[in-house]
Amino acid sequence: MTEQQNIGVENVVWDLGDLYPGHTNGSFVSDLESLEQRTASLAETWRGKLASLDAASMASFAAAYSNVYETMDRLGSYVHLLWSTDTLNPDYGKLLQRVRETVSTAYAHLAFVSVELVGIPEERVNEIAAAPEMASYRHWFESINTMRPHVLSEDVERVLNQTALTGQAAWVRLHDEVQNRQTYQIDGETLTEAEVLKRLHNPNRDVRRQACEVFSAGIEKIVPIQSYIFNTILADRALHDRLRHHSSWIESRNLSNEAKPETVEALVTSVTSRYDLLHRVYALKQRLLGYDTFYDYDRYAPVGEKSEDVWTWQQARELVVASYTAFHPKAGEIANMFFERNWIHAPVQKGKSGGAYSAGTVASVHPYVFMNYTGTSRDVQVLAHELGHGIHQYLSRGVGQLQMDTPLTVAETASVFGEMLVFRTLLDRTTSPQERLSLLMSKIDDTMSTVMRQVALNRFEHAAHTARRTEGELSVERIGQLWLETQRTCLGPNVVLSPGYEHWWCYISHFIHTPGYVYAYAFGELLVLALYERYQRQPEGFPELYIDLLSAGGSKKPEDLLAPLGIDINAPDFWHGGLAMIEALIAEAEAIAG
Repeated sequence: MTEQQNIGVENVVWDLGDLYPGHTNGSFVSDLESLEQRTASLAETWRGKLASLDAASMASFAAAYSNVYETMDRLGSYVHLLWSTDTLNPDYGKLLQRVRETVSTAYAHLAFVSVELVGIPEERVNEIAAAPEMASYRHWFESINTMRPHVLSEDVERVLNQTALTGQAAWVRLHDEVQNRQTYQIDGETLTEAEVLKRLHNPNRDVRRQACEVFSAGIEKIVPIQSYIFNTILADRALHDRLRHHSSWIESRNLSNEAKPETVEALVTSVTSRYDLLHRVYALKQRLLGYDTFYDYDRYAPVGEKSEDVWTWQQARELVVASYTAFHPKAGEIANMFFERNWIHAPVQKGKSGGAYSAGTVASVHPYVFMNYTGTSRDVQVLAHELGHGIHQYLSRGVGQLQMDTPLTVAETASVFGEMLVFRTLLDRTTSPQERLSLLMSKIDDTMSTVMRQVALNRFEHAAHTARRTEGELSVERIGQLWLETQRTCLGPNVVLSPGYEHWWCYISHFIHTPGYVYAYAFGELLVLALYERYQRQPEGFPELYIDLLSAGGSKKPEDLLAPLGIDINAPDFWHGGLAMIEALIAEAEAIAG
């Protein structure tokens, strides 16, 4: 019996029929073949008229635009979900490219939309947005106008849209296929990336050390091509920033996140000023494990967890659903739907993309959760995390296609909150100090990974983007140097880095897929700690307010979404509250250990 069968995950595969019954005929082919004609027709009807529309007519246009936009997202979601389960399948790769090319060509007809909307005087924008007819599209309409200084002419926007297909999108796909094709040999067994990285969490130090060495040797083979891909992404970002008059490499991400630059700067500064918390954790872990030297492969060593500790899929399901249900019955009901209706793809498979995500798809369908489940306690938290996204995405469908997606910063709120619910459920079940310490250390590891590590990744991105713009193309060695410098600052002087660690940046797909993304994790974690503190202090009515927050999707600015819960993310000292809660967890672990 295979490991996948032991944990009962081999048949946990999704049914994409709610998006399309298949890709060889029927509605999929019909949507794909009619898409360009539909966007051309919409352009013929509305192009050149948006600036003169009254509120009622603008709402009619937004409805028509939303309808065709949903079809594009539906096609794109379906083929990406299909491809991500087997990125080595040439038929899926061909289909993915065909859909992307079709959508790109169709979307070129819609380049006039942002150009005309940002040309409307601000006073008129506010007047139209305030009209009751625009209630379902208000924030979408307003947020487009925040991009006013960065939207170019219609011809240029059309060209940039179509060349993106042979630009960043092509390099992203190449990165994924190179990464997913790489395998790793341990004791005669061929492992995927997910399987070898799982071993870094093994209680056996020799297993961790071997996994580290094998992974370093494996990515060393692909680091030259991944370095070239990364350089190209860095150059592409620089080009777009120049064209769109962005003042820094991160400004476009901040705008899309609806995050004020000073808020993001306060986050990064607050976290980097408390790297000492991570150093305390590693010192504690080194003492608990009894090591004279603490290596990079010891960072995720569990404390008090045995090699045979395995969570079956059924056990993970019961724990996660129960945790969500205890918080709010609606959350538990939605979480259970993912299992009952086959909205999850969980087994590890050759050619399958690494990592995990929840795809919101479109407002008229539902989300799908993707993960590589191997039965570890960390995988249980990943399941809770992605189902948090899924619950959020399911609820936010009610505000429509154009407003269902939230900025990345708020998007991480529900996922991290879900992890906290599961952690608290497990903590309440502990019966001994040793068990409590083990659970605390596991949670602290995850929190440090989400806050400290992600900000350290942000510092690496900042260094790489800045160096690429001033030094030109970066060598493999130069990228590795930037990686080691930013990692050592975070990890501290007592962590010994293994040979080959200088290349570990290249498996982190966010650098390629979504430049600037990673700080959103720290943003979400510290925000959730503040929310959870509010929940513990004043539980009455909080779950209902929280469900309202998720249901609002992206229909308001982040600060307006969070205001009813008593959260002010723009307060200069806001982030220190979350960091203080992390320090309290560390202090509790230190006290038990002592």
